[in-house]
Amino acid sequence: MQPQPASYLSGLFSLSGRVALVTGGNTGLGAQMAEALAGAGAEVVLVARRADALRETSARIQRMGGRAHTLPVDLLGEAAVEEVARGVEAKGCKVDIIVNAAGINIRRDAEAVTQEDWDRVLRLNLGVPFFLAQHFAPAMSACGWGRIINMASLQSVRAFPQSVPYGASKGGIVQLTRAMAEAWSGRGVCCNAIAPGLFPTELTAPLYSDAATLSQMAARTCCGRNGELEDIAGLTVFLASDASRFVTGQTIFLDGGLTAK
Repeated sequence: MQPQPASYLSGLFSLSGRVALVTGGNTGLGAQMAEALAGAGAEVVLVARRADALRETSARIQRMGGRAHTLPVDLLGEAAVEEVARGVEAKGCKVDIIVNAAGINIRRDAEAVTQEDWDRVLRLNLGVPFFLAQHFAPAMSACGWGRIINMASLQSVRAFPQSVPYGASKGGIVQLTRAMAEAWSGRGVCCNAIAPGLFPTELTAPLYSDAATLSQMAARTCCGRNGELEDIAGLTVFLASDASRFVTGQTIFLDGGLTAK
């Protein structure tokens, strides 16, 4: 194969003209993914509960020359999906890409998990990604193009202490991603998941207060380190772009090789 000009590669990964809806786009990996998508040319709609953090991320994207909207919504609310849909419509956006980065982990021993704990974790981590896709995927399908990126976890395949509902939700997201691919990829909507290793986020803050645990986790990877937020940018753009047009139903572990050892 002959070397391709830079314009070919830029077109393959360009998101110019696309609109990306990013839940959990206020902090951590969600914010980093939103910045990566905006950097590739997408207009992003940031969805999360905390309006102040949304504004900060939006301002950061706009300072780097990107376009961003904020949509403060409590995704645990009964009518959250309808509220997101109305907000997107009010902004005049047609969603091409969904990034389901919002998540919650209620850390309790298995014996202490309540029905409310279970319902909250499964609703946000597993229910919201499906029902958002259910709402927006038909329009993507009608256009013959769309991308859905879910967030899996090391806990999709391994058990961690005090994380029964979270582990169940992240195991479920792997199969949900396959089911989404079966439902919509025949009409051009590719559905994949990213399973991050250990990254510095609000959910992992308890681990980052323990230097010994951090060192142990880093030693378990092939790369010899834990994740940095910037590490998720390239994979996000790949899965959101034309470059991944024959990739669907997959969960890609972004873990420095931790699950390979």
